[in-house]
Formats: sequence, structure tokens, C-alpha cells
Amino acid sequence: MCKYLRNMTVVVGRSKVITKHGIVAASQPLASQAGAQVLERGGNAVDAAIAANAVLGVVEPQSNGIGGDLFAIVSEPNGSLHGLNAGGWAPSGLTPALLKSQGFEKMPSSGIHSVTVPGAVAGWESVRNRLGSMPMRDLLAAAIFYARDGFPVSEVIADAWAGLIDKLAGNPEAAGTYLPAGRAPRAGEVFKNAHLADSLQRIAAGGSKGFYEGATAEAVLALSRDLGGTMTAADLRLYEPEWVNLVSTTYRGWNVYELPPNTQGIAALMMLNLMEQFPLREYGFHTSRSLHVMIEAKKLAYADMIACVGDPAFADIPVPAMLDKAHAHARAQRIDSSRAAERVEPSVFAGLTNSAAGDTVYLCAIDKDGMIVSLIQSIFQGFGSGLVPRGTGFALHNRGGLFTMDHGHPNVVAPRKRPLHTIIPGFMQKDGVRIGFGIMGAFNQAQAHAQFVANVADYDMDIQQALEAGRFTKATFTGADVSVEALVPPAVREELAALGHDVTVVPPRTSTFGHGQVVMCDDVAKVHYGASEPRHDGAAIPEAPPASFTSA
Repeated sequence: MCKYLRNMTVVVGRSKVITKHGIVAASQPLASQAGAQVLERGGNAVDAAIAANAVLGVVEPQSNGIGGDLFAIVSEPNGSLHGLNAGGWAPSGLTPALLKSQGFEKMPSSGIHSVTVPGAVAGWESVRNRLGSMPMRDLLAAAIFYARDGFPVSEVIADAWAGLIDKLAGNPEAAGTYLPAGRAPRAGEVFKNAHLADSLQRIAAGGSKGFYEGATAEAVLALSRDLGGTMTAADLRLYEPEWVNLVSTTYRGWNVYELPPNTQGIAALMMLNLMEQFPLREYGFHTSRSLHVMIEAKKLAYADMIACVGDPAFADIPVPAMLDKAHAHARAQRIDSSRAAERVEPSVFAGLTNSAAGDTVYLCAIDKDGMIVSLIQSIFQGFGSGLVPRGTGFALHNRGGLFTMDHGHPNVVAPRKRPLHTIIPGFMQKDGVRIGFGIMGAFNQAQAHAQFVANVADYDMDIQQALEAGRFTKATFTGADVSVEALVPPAVREELAALGHDVTVVPPRTSTFGHGQVVMCDDVAKVHYGASEPRHDGAAIPEAPPASFTSA
């Protein structure tokens, strides 16, 4: 299947899933199926998303799990939008002074001082209590089953797992949990995690208290004490997610929504505002003119984001000014059509490693009534901090590594403060069409969101084509380097190089460009669509009809 776009061909490897019922799209089919089964049992999209996310924490443990954070956008059938920030805060004793006294000049990206309070479980409970319909024990049943009974490891996940052996070997509990027989499980090998089943069972029985208090919490605190961390029982017990107002912009008639700071979502919106100043449709899909504009827009948007975004509870974030269309118009004048910029100001976030390496999962769900959940969850870099609390079966994330130690910066580390967060769910709507979308991959995410939106809005792609189309990503915050997927024509890559871009060509379908899922509701036709791209093991799986249906 292909679609011709201004003399360019977009070849897709999969068709969209189309149904009048629900769909769950996730990066591993067992998770998608678990969510779809919840829909078949009468649950709604929120219930399905929690069930799918719980299974992903079992089957894709290097990328997500109950040791990490969670963010979500929920669109109700009546059009109401809700944003959930379940990003955890820093331990109450974590300060720049403490870190400097222990010899750290910048935030550690692993180890106990990179660990912030995991927000995912509190996020599940918060969104379930407000918008879900099924008890937690039912939503976690599939995850508990796969953790205890075992599951065959899928291909892309097995490859990623194998690349993290050295990190896991550094912590005996992590090695014992994730390296059975002293190595990573291979594709097709059955992996079990009984300790994780026990941890999930405590959540199923006691809700979030089964995680933030009791045996799981005690194991987290014991690990922190043993390694010189500062987390307290109160840090865990008092943590609560936050319902937030979404930030948004318009792009070619579409309303596009992201979560506000402390996330990088605002960078996707700023990038779109910049791109809107140029006739990308006229330039054409995958031409050097269109890609040059997008790459340069990325640099400008990220320069503003990285300098200004932090926890709004601790610093004033100039959100209206950052999203002002007049600001975008003026900022776009800095894009030189004949030359790639080596540096834009402000461009360097002191204390932040210039790296796009991050492991995250994105999933989305739609139910038969048209409720959409766009959800993203992560333990940040592969297996997070590399630390597993004894007897729990899960890795703690290293999200604290994205703080800075620079005094006066909005993202400087402080007790009970949330760091700048890379993970972002996306949502867009226009004329009775609503789309929940996301593409994971650390600081790849906002630029990937903007490319997806442009594929739909500028180039009339459907959701599967928009996901599969070749992408670029710029991992760093300075320089003219950019990675371009080999799906972009060679002549175009050469033209980008002639403009001064330091182009690295990456083979198709790798993790460099992240991977995403999409669900879409046509509110007029009452038809639902799902898409999952082939850069990962994922699938969009539809809800089956009621078991009581009768044939003609």
C-alpha cells in the first residue's frame, strides 16, 4: 500500500485497524491484547490503558514499569479534555549542596541520586478514580499472570535488553531479576518475574498504598538507605499526581494539545508555530526545503524550551510568551534558508548531557463510545537507574538525571521538585476528527510529534502513513548534526548536507527515531482507527464484538 505525495512515495508496511468498537495500540501485542480484553469485559479506554500499561511493565521492563512516571491526555466523547501529570518529585534531602559534597559536578544519570519518587502507580489510581470504571484488581490481572506464569520475549525488546547487560550487572538484585542464567533472555525465551507479580498483587489489593506504603515502599527505602540516598517514607506517602490544564496551539486548522511544563511538550507546539511560517505543503514532502525548515525550527524551539522549562511550582515559566504566534513569527526570521545554524541562543542547558538516549513506552486506547486515552510511561534510560529494590522485581527510574545543579536555573534540583520531563502524550483535533498520538524517545519526542502533525496536516497522510514516514532527529542542543532515516531519498540527504547539515544516515526502522502508536475517532461516522508502526514489536488490536452476539 502506498500513497503518492508530490512525486514522492510513502510506502507503509501495515494497514490501519478500522472498527466501530474499541482499539488498543501498544509497543508489544500482549499489552495491546490485554487492553482490548478489558474493553471486551465492559471497561472503558482508561481501564484498557491501565491494563495495557501494566503488561508493558512486565514484557518491556527496560523501558517502563511501576518504578517510573506517567503522563496522560484523556478526551471524553463529549469533547472534554483532561491532562494528568504523574511525574514524581525529588527526595526531600536531594540538593545541589549534598551532591557537591559527594563530588558531583553535574547530576548523576544513574545510581541512587538519579532516583525520584515513581509516579506511575499513583497516576493509575488517579485516572482510574476519576474516569475509569473497573477495579484495579481486574486491570492488573493480565500483568500479574504474565509476570508469574512467564511470557516469550519479543524481538526488538530482546535486542534492547541484550544491550544493557553491563548496566544490570552492576547491581546484584538487578542482575538476579533481569539476567537469568547470567544473560539477557533471547527472543522467544520465556521470562518470569515472580517478585514483580507480588508487587503488582499488592497494588491490586491495596491500590496506591500497596506501592507507596508497606512492603514495596520499605524495600525502596532500604535500598536508598544502603546506597546513601535521601528518600523518606513521607516522600513516598505524600506524593500525589496533578491534573493540569493542557497547552495548545493551532496548526493548519488543527488544534494540537500537549501537557504543560514540567514536560517538553511545549517544544512541539513552538516548533509547529515556527513551521507554520513556511509553506511546507508547497515545498513538498521529504524535500530539502521542508526538512531544512523543520530541523531549524527544532533548534529554535528546543533552545527556548531547554532554557525555560522546569517545575512551575518552583519557577515562573513564560508559557503564554513561548506560545505566542508573534513570537514565532519573529523567531522564524532567524531561519536562514541557505544555511544550517551551528548554534542558536539560548542553546546549551548547563548540566544536561547532550543525548537522546531514553527508553519509554507510548500507548493509546479508544473505546466504543469514543473516549480516547493518550498515555506515556517510562523509567527513562534503559532499566532506569540500574537499581532494583530487593524482592520487588522492578527497576527504579533515573528521571532525576534531568535536573541541573546550576543555581538560578528553573530546573535546578530541589527537594520535592519535579524535573524537566521528556515524556509527552499528544492529541489533535479538527472538524469532528480526534487523534491521540505519541512517539517515544527522550528528546526525540517533541520533534517527532511535530513531524507527525505535519505529515497529517501538510501532506494529507493517514495515521499509519504519518507514523511510518521517514523521520529526522537532532539529539543535541548545539551544532548542525542531525540523524536522518534512510527512508528520506539520498538526493535530499545530499542537499541537506550542502546546506551545512552534518547528516548521519540511519537505517530504516531503528529505535533512533522512536516508535509510536495512534488512535483516531471520526465523530461523525462513529468509526475508529488505530495504527502502530513497524519500528517496534507493537500492534493495534481491536476489541472483539460481545461474546453474546448471534450470527445472521
